[in-house]
Amino acid sequence: MVLLSGGLDSATVLAMARAQGFDAYCLSLDYGQRHRAELVAAERVAQALGAAGHRTISLDLRAFGGSALTDSAIAVPTGGVAEGIPVTYVPARNTIMLSLSLAWAEVLGANAIFCGVNAVDYSGYPDCRPEYIRAFETMANLATKAAVEGAKLTVHAPLIDLSKAGIIRAGTQLGVDYALTVSCYQADDEGRACGVCDSCRLRREGFAAAGVPDPTRYR
Repeated sequence: MVLLSGGLDSATVLAMARAQGFDAYCLSLDYGQRHRAELVAAERVAQALGAAGHRTISLDLRAFGGSALTDSAIAVPTGGVAEGIPVTYVPARNTIMLSLSLAWAEVLGANAIFCGVNAVDYSGYPDCRPEYIRAFETMANLATKAAVEGAKLTVHAPLIDLSKAGIIRAGTQLGVDYALTVSCYQADDEGRACGVCDSCRLRREGFAAAGVPDPTRYR
């Protein structure tokens, strides 16, 4: 199972899983985010990198709001990456996505979940930390029929200790076409990036530091 958002990190993780010989079943979440461009990108990436399957689950987190990505009344910050947890944090999003992937993994008989969380060049989200991934893996192996019967599951977070530049270098070596991906928090309908949100800044700085040409389309 690979959690696939359509962004740079998850595309790299899918390429890593495929390089390790896994048949990759990708799961995306339509959670009411500001744009659907990343979901369209996820479809492109899954096809380009040879996913065995790809599904998009709809679960509208706008019902709760609490994030600039799910509440149009909260502006996406564009002043640069600041200290603290930003308003682009979506409450429980990674927990929800991992739980959905856990359900599909058990049905498929899969024993590995890959996700693109990163604890280096990221925006301070609490559900991107190594201790969170370890805790979820422990819970997963307590919660499922498969694990109780001996089929243990591992949660892989291969980007957890990499810089954004390191992620880009790794993906480039694996042949990832980053022009297919969308990372911007407020991309337009054509997938063009704003260039000023936290995600755009981290992405652009990553390409510069990696010495790799930035294929991002900016509006």
